Formats: sequence, C-alpha cells, structure tokens
Amino acid sequence: EVLTEDPETAFFTLANREDLNPEEGSIHHCLYQFTRNEKLTETNKLLCDVCTQRHYGPKKNIKSEKKYVYTNAKKQMLISLAPPILTLHLKRFQQAGFNLRKVNRHIKFPEVIDLAPFCTVKCKNVAEGNTKVLYSLYGVVEHSGTMRSGHYTAYAKMRSMNNRLSDLVLRGQSPQALETEPVKGQWFHISDTHVQAVSASKVLSSQAYLLFYERLL
Repeated sequence: EVLTEDPETAFFTLANREDLNPEEGSIHHCLYQFTRNEKLTETNKLLCDVCTQRHYGPKKNIKSEKKYVYTNAKKQMLISLAPPILTLHLKRFQQAGFNLRKVNRHIKFPEVIDLAPFCTVKCKNVAEGNTKVLYSLYGVVEHSGTMRSGHYTAYAKMRSMNNRLSDLVLRGQSPQALETEPVKGQWFHISDTHVQAVSASKVLSSQAYLLFYERLL
C-alpha cells in the first residue's frame, strides 16, 4: 500500500537521530545504518508515475509508447508500529569471492534498548508525547563454528509474567508509561540438555546471532 505522507514529517523520527553517536560494532550502529536516509540518483532513480503523467499525459498513452520519467528521490526504512516482541537477526556471513565466510566479530548489545531514533514520528502504538520506545533483553541465540558446521546455544532470562505485555499483544493497547530498567530475573545458558545459571555480563559478551527483546510498559 502506497501512502502519501507530509514531506515535512516523512523523514522525522520520534527521537533526534543527530544526537546519536553509535559506536561501530554495536547493535545501535547496525540499526542506524539500516535506517539511514538514502539518496536515489543516477541509475537508482525512482520511476515517478505523477511525473510521467505530467509529462506524457494519461497512463493509457504511456504504456503504448513505453515512455517513463525517472526522478531523484530519498528512501528511508523506519519502524511504523513498535512490536510487543522485538527480534533482531544479525547477518553473520559475508561474501568472500565465490564463497560465504562466517563473521565472528562481537557486536555489542545492551540489556535495554531505545528504538525511538529508528521509529517514524507517527509511530502508531506510541502514546502521544513519548520520545522513548524501550525494550528489555530476555533471550539470545548464539552460533559457534563455521558456515559448514557449528552449534547453536541460547541464553534465556527467567522472569515474572508481564500481564501488561499480554494486553499489548492481544489488544494492541499503547503503553502510557515506560519503565527504564531491565526486567529483573536470572539468566540461564542452554546447550542441548545442559542448563547453567550465568551472569548478565556473560550474556552481553556472547556472539549474538538472534536477539529477543520485550517491550517495557
């Protein structure tokens, strides 16, 4: 579905991105790069139906003559609906000639993350006036090995049930107030049938492949 947005607010976010100075090698830097403003020029110009009709007339004449007008444009990927559960999937491979190579670099990630700098200013389920969209980490999947073989393990936080999060999932209610601290609980490392209690620092030093966050209400 194509929606026409006010050009004055189309590229605005809930929190000022200019205040960000994301450290390279962090999940904030990954999100910043993924949601950056891109200019579409030269061979990447956008086919503009409005410009084409303005120049050549109605569409029925355009198709027969195969004439189109391309124009410079801006593109930005932003979050329009903040999910109850946020899943971040890190790309852990890169092209090396004709082969794929595993990326083992550690990516820093926090226990509490603010998505506001990556959300559109008109984010649908954020209460008016809120400039923070906070999430608390509750699960991590880690992969060790190579592209051909390896082993998956997981970190999970045992915590109390969040009834207000259930309401958000079932009824889509926008939170009116946000907690700023991570959800309290005990972290466990799970590897096949082995389960062991671990510290939060151990979790944050893992080679994350998948990150699971729950919305703080």
